[in-house]
Amino acid sequence: MKYLLTSGGIKNKSIYDALLRLLDKPIDQCKALCITTASYAIPNGLDYAWKFISGNEESHMCDLGWKSLGVLELTALCSIPATLWENKVKEADVLLVNGGDPLYLNHWMKESGVAKLLPSLSAVYVGLSAGSMILTPRIGASFVNWQEQGGDDRTLGIVDFSIFPHLNNKDLPDNTLETAKLWINEVQRPAYVIDDDTAIVVTDDTIEVVSEGEWVKLDVSDS
Repeated sequence: MKYLLTSGGIKNKSIYDALLRLLDKPIDQCKALCITTASYAIPNGLDYAWKFISGNEESHMCDLGWKSLGVLELTALCSIPATLWENKVKEADVLLVNGGDPLYLNHWMKESGVAKLLPSLSAVYVGLSAGSMILTPRIGASFVNWQEQGGDDRTLGIVDFSIFPHLNNKDLPDNTLETAKLWINEVQRPAYVIDDDTAIVVTDDTIEVVSEGEWVKLDVSDS
C-alpha cells in the first residue's frame, strides 16, 4: 500500500501532485472509499462527518472528482458479513480517512478488520490528521481523549515514526514547535511535526516530505 499522510488534507498543488503520482490512473478513473469514523468521537462530529463526505470543507479529499465514492463506516462492519464489504475495500483505488479522535479510529480500524487488510491492499491511503496519526506506533498522551478501558496511546505501527499535526494552526494555539519538543518525550521515537500545507509520502521503505508550508523532523534528543 502507498500512503499520503497529511495534516490538513489536499491543501495545495504540491500535495495534489503527490497524490496523482501515487495513483496509477487519473482521478476520474479511480474508485474511492471514505472513512469518517474518527469524526464521531469529537464535538460537532456529526457535522464534520457530513462536511467531509460531501466535500463541504477545506481538506478537498472527497470532492476531487473520483469515478465513484463510497462510505466505509467502520462501526458497522462488525455486525455484517465480510462478504458485503471486504471485496469493495480490496477493489478500491484510494481510501480517504478523515480526522477526529485518533484512538477511537484506531479502535474501530482493528475491531472492523480493516487494519489487518491495509498492508496487503494496492490502494493509496490518504490520511487527514487522526487518519494519518493512527498509522504510527504511538500518538503520545497529549493527543489522547477517547480511550478504551486499559488502553494507552499505541496505534497501528504501520510506519515507524510519529506525527504531530497542525503545526502553528491559528485555531490550535498549543500546536507549536515548543509543544512538539515536549511531546516527543511521550512517543520516544523520531517524528514529523507538520503543518496543514505539508504531507508525508510513504512508499515501501521510502519517505518523502511534500510541503508548501512548515515542517520539522524531530528525534528524542531534540527535546
